[in-house]
Amino acid sequence: MDTNDSLVPGFDSEKDDSIQFSLQKISNVEKGCLISLYGFVDTYNSTFFQNQMTKIITAGFVNLIIDCSMVTTIASTGLGVLTNLLKMVRAMGGNIILAEVQDNIYDTFELLGFVQFFNIKPTVDEAFAYLTGKAKTETLSSFPKIVTCPSCGKNLKAPHAGRFRCLECRSVIMVTETGFVSKES
Repeated sequence: MDTNDSLVPGFDSEKDDSIQFSLQKISNVEKGCLISLYGFVDTYNSTFFQNQMTKIITAGFVNLIIDCSMVTTIASTGLGVLTNLLKMVRAMGGNIILAEVQDNIYDTFELLGFVQFFNIKPTVDEAFAYLTGKAKTETLSSFPKIVTCPSCGKNLKAPHAGRFRCLECRSVIMVTETGFVSKES
């Protein structure tokens, strides 16, 4: 099994107790790396987070899956870092897929409009399927969708199936894979 330092030389030379990384090469994805994060990203550790992620990208990994299942918080500075990293890897022909994002973090992404920029998958397996091209084609081709809020009638862009908050009336709506829209109780 590869260690962080064997994939990215010198990666573990710096540490921060508030966030830990576990790196794994994705063998069937060109320049692919699974990054499992543990902890949180806030104002105090966002520079460390950016430096570590930059090391991964500089080592040649530009197709990244970030497993967020053990991430408790991503503050606004962390969102800024993620946005900059996404721009960096896309310029190199890569992508960042966020997987298993906690509801509180997803709500922040949604509130700030970041769900339109980031590819967010409910599971790491779905992120792998997306990067390897084995994702369901009907799901990929049906989104994004323009849906109508059942409460106020405002049109909203749904980048994928899931829960969304209407920016007009603040109602929480659900959008299914088939595009059916309902108001969450």
